Amino acid sequence: MESKFYEKDKLLIFKITDEIDDFSVQKIRRRADYEIERYMPKKVVFDFNCVTFMDSAGIGLIIGRYKFVKMLGGTVALANLTNSIKKIFEMSGILRLIPITDLKVS
Repeated sequence: MESKFYEKDKLLIFKITDEIDDFSVQKIRRRADYEIERYMPKKVVFDFNCVTFMDSAGIGLIIGRYKFVKMLGGTVALANLTNSIKKIFEMSGILRLIPITDLKVS
């Protein structure tokens, strides 16, 4: 997973490059929590452009980070969802809480 923080916009982007399963979610969760605490962003975007597989552990990962960021006064969005991952999020109901955004940063 790669992360990039934009100071001007207080925007933190996580580009997930792994498959999201029980094994990888622990590593992603630790890194995401560390970066969120470090930068205290106003907005966090999870970029799924390179994700080829996600199971239910990914849902838990996103919901947990949503609660954490919201507690700190920020917002969360999802970007570049593949059709299969978007269906998983639709079925779980996450898209009622977390919007999909176009990822455009300079």
